[in-house]
Amino acid sequence: MKRILQCLVLLFFIISCKETYKSRDNITIKITKFSIKNSSIRAIKVLNDTTLAYAGSNGFFGIMDLSGKSIYTKQIKYDTIYPEFRAIATTKKAIFILSVGNPALLYQYKNDTIKLVYKEENKKVFYDAMQFFDDKNGIAMGDPTDNCLSVIKTNDGGNSWYKIPCSKLPKVEQGEAAFAASNTNLKIVNNNVWMVTGGKKARVFHSFDKGKNWTVTTTPIIQGKNTTGIYTVDFFDENNGIIAGGDYTNKSETSINKAITNDGGKTWKPIAKNSFPNYVSCIQYVPNSNGKKVVAVSTNGIFYSANTGENWIKLSNNGFYAIKFVSKNLAWLAGDGVIAKMEINY
Repeated sequence: MKRILQCLVLLFFIISCKETYKSRDNITIKITKFSIKNSSIRAIKVLNDTTLAYAGSNGFFGIMDLSGKSIYTKQIKYDTIYPEFRAIATTKKAIFILSVGNPALLYQYKNDTIKLVYKEENKKVFYDAMQFFDDKNGIAMGDPTDNCLSVIKTNDGGNSWYKIPCSKLPKVEQGEAAFAASNTNLKIVNNNVWMVTGGKKARVFHSFDKGKNWTVTTTPIIQGKNTTGIYTVDFFDENNGIIAGGDYTNKSETSINKAITNDGGKTWKPIAKNSFPNYVSCIQYVPNSNGKKVVAVSTNGIFYSANTGENWIKLSNNGFYAIKFVSKNLAWLAGDGVIAKMEINY
């Protein structure tokens, strides 16, 4: 036990630093960074006003507060594998973390106990994102292992999970898959769920009944290569949403990489064509902004729009993989070896 504690202290030694930026639109942000050693963090979940849960590479899972203090840390090992976690979701009673790669491992954290609740072995398995509709029903999606996206569900609060057969899902096109960039290529609003893809095709899969029935919509987002497509999606309500992505291997590519919908995803309109941010790994609406204010992050920096993505300004050169808002004035950021809080004044 002593050895484990010493290891965790070394691996999760937190170093705090602060940087402040001010844009020409009178938006001031202050970023406070907390170093998370030996882990790349792409999956974060706001638990309450002061607490964040995160999961990353090398099997790391943790809970921390706004001061950077570690509330709980654990390095999870399965057999000889330290899983790479890129998806996280919660109910009122538990936190769930899901790994990429073979085998796919889905863990439940509850009452300070971590339990494996789902395992899938397949050379093609690669899960990307996970969310809950409510405290009973949850869903996760990933790359195809057959001729459809991999979709697993739970209806008992995450205690057990089952995979939806391809006979009940739309077929994917050749070379179509998804990106585990920030746990945001799946979005839930009420009973609606949207899943976004990339690669040779960039499409939006939509279900209005918690994943029982599906429709698929093509989008104008750049596609055609394994690294192009939609990386992230967010919806303000059941009708208004935004998607973004690009080409991870060419982050300066000027192309159509952002689009919006006002009909629940039936149609998508390109925005800010050939304009930065040229590559986006995570995009989120600012709370209480009536769907007008949007923040996007990538390794290229932090970007802000006050008119639903039509025009953008760059707030910071600091690169991150993911962002989650606590309120309109506070957000968490995650990146390679770092978690940060971002305070915003408009």
